[in-house]
Amino acid sequence: MSATPSQQTADVSAGNKESRLREYLYTQAVEGNGEVYFKSKFIADDVDLSPKEIGALMCKLTDTVTEIEIEKWSYTSATTWRVRTTN
Repeated sequence: MSATPSQQTADVSAGNKESRLREYLYTQAVEGNGEVYFKSKFIADDVDLSPKEIGALMCKLTDTVTEIEIEKWSYTSATTWRVRTTN
């Protein structure tokens, strides 16, 4: 059974969002001397995603990326994420 065109478009779109966020996080961590802290609502415009989308993708990226380490750091009015390079 193959995916319908709308499912394929959704998969590609989700992949683009994930890769866009991953690249942004890696770049920010490298520029931050290997580590950066942020809240989704403050980077949403930079990656053209909603804070909710970022939160969902962060959980997914935590388990799948190898070039950065993602950790929920704290929760004060919104989750603060810690991102470190692994190299």
